[in-house]
Amino acid sequence: METKFKKLTPDLMVLDVVKTVKFYTEKLGFKIAMLVPENEKAIETKLANEKKYVYAMVNRDDVFVMFMRKDVYGEDVQALKGVSIGASATFYCDVDNVSELYDSFKQNGVDIIKNISTTWYGMKEFYVRDCNGYILGFAEQTQQA
Repeated sequence: METKFKKLTPDLMVLDVVKTVKFYTEKLGFKIAMLVPENEKAIETKLANEKKYVYAMVNRDDVFVMFMRKDVYGEDVQALKGVSIGASATFYCDVDNVSELYDSFKQNGVDIIKNISTTWYGMKEFYVRDCNGYILGFAEQTQQA
């Protein structure tokens, strides 16, 4: 039987899971898929004000993003222990109605680092910086490609 790849979900190292989840839900329109509280082997689906979290996953439609607190990430994946947060990569997401998404992100005060434009290869796209410094691109195929 041939191995089948099913999905790729970025798992981003962050300092503050709650701050990151709030950014993605309040500013980018994602929903909480799951949360893991500090010092608990439990899965929750709503933020509790009195709790700290070590892991979370959010989604918007079929796009999922995971977040793991830096200290826990270093324990879980030893090769990342002591590595600084950030990446030399961007996360590029195909969407419908990219212009409407751009407008809603602007209204929500999201740090837009590249304004919406149409590329020579037929994608209408823009880029934002999240609250941890990660770069997210959002794009839609135009008619010209």
